[in-house]
Amino acid sequence: MFEYEGMQTAAALRSPGSPRQPRRESTGPAGAARPGRADSGRADSGRADSGRADQGRVDHLGDARAALDRITALRSRVAEMEAPRVDVQGLPTASALQPLLPGGVIRVGGSYAVQESVLLAMTMLQAASAEGAWCAVVGVPSLGVEAAAAMGIDLERLVLVPDPGDQWLTVTAALVDVAQVVLTRPLGRVVPGDVSRLGARLRQRGGALVALGAWPGADVTLRVTDSVWSGIGDGHGHLTERRATVTASGRAGAGRPVSADLLLPAADGAVRAADPLAAAGASDTRVLRPVAVAS
Repeated sequence: MFEYEGMQTAAALRSPGSPRQPRRESTGPAGAARPGRADSGRADSGRADSGRADQGRVDHLGDARAALDRITALRSRVAEMEAPRVDVQGLPTASALQPLLPGGVIRVGGSYAVQESVLLAMTMLQAASAEGAWCAVVGVPSLGVEAAAAMGIDLERLVLVPDPGDQWLTVTAALVDVAQVVLTRPLGRVVPGDVSRLGARLRQRGGALVALGAWPGADVTLRVTDSVWSGIGDGHGHLTERRATVTASGRAGAGRPVSADLLLPAADGAVRAADPLAAAGASDTRVLRPVAVAS
């Protein structure tokens, strides 16, 4: 910034609109020859060429100034909105997911894999966003901002990159510098070296990664192992909510898998812990289970 201000000052001094010092007449010895009219014309032409070159440099610096102003404004806005940062030791997550995560929080510097379920992955971001954390979603074009807002995610602190193409890993790594929780869908093979570098960046920046799909060395992997939809009657009605069993397994199978029954989603669209089956079965509600269909 300091170097740029110096350039700006230099450009202002070289601007054609700046006042020029009055030209002093030659005060040579009496009888000394004065420059002729032709020499004066050549000097004026030289000044005109110099003025056009200066104008080109000024335009170039003007474009650079505008770009730098936009970057500076974005950084300032992020810094201001990031003031109420959440706890640097652990990022909060939805209460329904707390029994599935060690310590009931998203570990800073940690990586998490969520198999197939976009709703479950977005639930990982919900509580952290509500506490003031910046979140980013990379490579999930099916995510709608209305759905994110309905889940309670702060859209003012949400960065969306729906289609990063083959640069998804580069985009993900760049967003770690801005967001505390980054949700990304791996669109290619991830090598161990990339995982290590990204993990170090997450620890340095105090963030966490949620991968929608497989992720090598993930601290916790969440997957829906069973689900039942309710709401359909005998030829009438519509799907109202889904009761799902979500299982969490540790890195490389470490520890025993932990399972919890969730409403994913509940009838009101929220994600919450499901009531025990004995209580849920008090009413005569028909359920639908997924079946395999022969092709």
